[in-house]
Parts: sequence; structure tokens; C-alpha cells
Amino acid sequence: MSEADHTEWIPNIILGQDYDRRYLDAPIHYDVLENLAAFYGRDMPVHRHAQYVQIHYIDHGAIDFHIDDKVYEVNGPSCFYTPASIPHSFRTDPSARGHVLTIHQSVVWQLMQDNVGREIDTSLTEGICLERDRLPRGQRTQWTLLARILEDIQLEWSSDEMAKELATKSLVRLLLIRMARLSFKRSASRTVNNEDLRLFRRFTDMIEEHYQEQWHLPRYTTEMAISESRLNQTCQRIANRPPNG
Repeated sequence: MSEADHTEWIPNIILGQDYDRRYLDAPIHYDVLENLAAFYGRDMPVHRHAQYVQIHYIDHGAIDFHIDDKVYEVNGPSCFYTPASIPHSFRTDPSARGHVLTIHQSVVWQLMQDNVGREIDTSLTEGICLERDRLPRGQRTQWTLLARILEDIQLEWSSDEMAKELATKSLVRLLLIRMARLSFKRSASRTVNNEDLRLFRRFTDMIEEHYQEQWHLPRYTTEMAISESRLNQTCQRIANRPPNG
């Protein structure tokens, strides 16, 4: 599938348009996970953020996170980094709490340009999943510092102090460096078959398109020209649940 075909039917979510128009052109947007979950739901279908990277930090609770062709099934404390325009979806436990940062890719590019040694270039061009409890003991300090930076970003975002934008951007840059330092210890994932991924993305897109029409499962499988059994197997492999779950 070409890049054009790959992206044209995957929704591009722009938080400044859909969620909070006060930050339509903001290079950085912060919110707690609970607020975004209340608006979008705890079960986010496949989508992307053109020109924006996203960081999800989960304090506690179970989460299934799908980044491109990889699926992670982890518990908090955990942290996910999704590069710009990469399709992803996730389902969080109702009790899960945490932070969500949406960052324009220019902030990441500038950090890479300022990184003379080029140590972090590769680290921030791929999806990252980190779990605190799976880190080597020697890296736990880095995790503690990462969590503190997110708390500082939350405080700075909610304040009205001088140089707020500069302080927020500086904290985000430091957070990205912390994630890059921990990225060598990525959590294990399941890799999904490309054909399964294509079918799953098409199915989630059709659900979004025909949600108000309340299509039943046979209608979807007829339109997709596949059997209910095939769709069920695909959804189980990628989302770990049946298509009508």
C-alpha cells in the first residue's frame, strides 16, 4: 500500500481543532489523560497526528497500545512515544491516570540539530514503549527524573508565570532527552501481520464512518468481502478482543 493510500483513510486528529481551539497553532499541548479520555473515550481507534509527536505517560492501570505494526500490552507506570504521522490506537483501563503531551515535530527536529553528537537521532524517529518495572535498577533514577519533569510541565502549563512558553519548551526538550536515554530498554511487543493491520484499520475506519447508522457485524464483513471468522481473528490478534467487543 502506498503512503497516500496508507494515510488517506486513517483519521488525522488535530487537538487544537477537535479538542481545544485555544491551542490551534500551539507547538506544545499538555493535558491529563483523564480529560482526554472523557472527551475521546478510553478506547481510541486507529488515528494519527500529522506533524505532531505524542507522549503518553500512564501512572497506573492497564493499557493496550498499538503503534504502527506493534502492539504493547503493559501496566503503569509506563510511557509511550509516538512519532509524527504514525498510526496508533490504544485502550486504557478506566482507572488509568497520567499525562499526554502533543508536540510539534519542529521541536524534536530542533533538538536533533542541537545534538552535536547525534546520539538521539534514531531514538526519536521510532515508536517507544517503556515500563518502569522492567528497567534495570541502574536506570530507575532516569525514570524518576522523567516522571518529575512531567509533573513540572503540568505545573508550568497551569501557571501564568513569566517566560511560561520558554520554560515549557525547555522542560519538553529535557523530557525528550530522558526518553531517548531510556529507549534502549523498550518493552516487548507483538508484531502484527501487514494484511491483518490493513483489514483492522479499514474496519475501524468503517466503524467511525457508519457509527450513527448502527451497522451490524455482517454488514461490515460483506462490505469488506471477508468472513466474520476472519474479521474476528484479525481483531483478536491486533486488539485482543472480538470485533463486537
